[in-house]
Amino acid sequence: MLNYIWLALVLLAVAIGGWNNRWKEVTDGAFDGAKTAVTIALGLIGVMALWLGVMRLAERAGLVQKIARALRPIMRRLFPDVPGEHPAMGAMLMNMAANMLGLGNAATPLGLRAMRDLESLNPHPGTATNAMCTFLAINTASVQLIPTTAIAILVAAGSTRPTAIVGTALLATLCAATTAIIAVKTLENLPLFARPIAAVAGRGSGENAAAANDLNAKRTPVNRSTNEEVAASDGDYSTQPTLLGRIATIALLIFFVLIFVRIVWPPFFGNPITDEANAFVRSVNALSLLAIPFLLSFFPIYAAARRVKVYEEFVEGAKEGFNVILRIIPFLVTILVAIGMFKGAGGIDLLTKWLAPVLAPLHFPPDLLPLALMRPLSGSGTLALLTEIVHRLGPDNIVSLTAATIYGSTETTFYVAAVYFGSVGAKQTRHAIPAGLLADLVGVIASVAICRAVL
Repeated sequence: MLNYIWLALVLLAVAIGGWNNRWKEVTDGAFDGAKTAVTIALGLIGVMALWLGVMRLAERAGLVQKIARALRPIMRRLFPDVPGEHPAMGAMLMNMAANMLGLGNAATPLGLRAMRDLESLNPHPGTATNAMCTFLAINTASVQLIPTTAIAILVAAGSTRPTAIVGTALLATLCAATTAIIAVKTLENLPLFARPIAAVAGRGSGENAAAANDLNAKRTPVNRSTNEEVAASDGDYSTQPTLLGRIATIALLIFFVLIFVRIVWPPFFGNPITDEANAFVRSVNALSLLAIPFLLSFFPIYAAARRVKVYEEFVEGAKEGFNVILRIIPFLVTILVAIGMFKGAGGIDLLTKWLAPVLAPLHFPPDLLPLALMRPLSGSGTLALLTEIVHRLGPDNIVSLTAATIYGSTETTFYVAAVYFGSVGAKQTRHAIPAGLLADLVGVIASVAICRAVL
């Protein structure tokens, strides 16, 4: 699917750019896309090293397996092909939690780690599994408790009610997430997106059987390594905590609970409430503010309490970050070059012109169409369009609030696909892109409908 989309973007960019005599913009878009891809990838190295190091501690201490075990009933329904206590389960759960809190910098490395763990179960290297497609679809339609970036744009523009989009974004993302799960589970059963089972199973020619045996031989070390890691997590490292470690862990939990209460209910500590937000919004803000400091302190203490050599294990985990980024760069360059060319040629403007008459009878605000079309392609481009709408129409205008809701309820699907699948070298993305785009479409429609009803 991604092959056809990429080729269509490039050919349409050349055709539209030639018709509009925008050759320079097409060329600049290609080079800017390549430059942006490398800049993004290099910027991720430090963050990747940090979070993979933290994840290594959580895994070695047995915490990832405990989290996965606690939520096994839900995760087994979503990912029936993944063993209940496999490290991928814990990594996916942490990624989903980070996405819900709007912690983009933390969510991406955790998602990449989850993809790597899912790849260890993949019998068809280069082809995405059902679990990978489901995970990507959930990522592109993640439920948002608070759309921090969109709220920041409204605050900077002087909005009197920037938190009005918290409820609308939550409802819109619930609609998008439900659609994503239904779509990905439905599409995985269609023959168009079927996995190459025959060749791997060895049915057919002797050549296919030999290829299958060779494939299994190549995959065995990866699976064995994963099993050893799980065994290490559940055995040597996942010991009972020391008394001092238990005390330190409890003290840290109490400390963060007190800080959380102080932020959400300041009168308990003799401080006045300085904003007009309700308790729910303050709670979500507090979670977003405290989540990363809590994780960066809790995981090392939890691991140290179980006699894990925290410094050595953190370093081992951090080493993986650089190799992951190197695998991502070619995929990221490829997709961002095509998107840059399409944007430079005026493809977004042309689509807006064609679709505006169709959407007008549906009462879809024409100002939102460029933003909706840009969202799956470019996060920075969508952010620029959102800022322009807010400043042109005013931060409290219903169209501006709807645009902010759309931004907080949808995702840059092609970017996410390029990064996540590129990290494991999966070139055949199967039904992940259609499911993600369908979720984006529902997110946009739900955002407009909900904002019209409640704002």
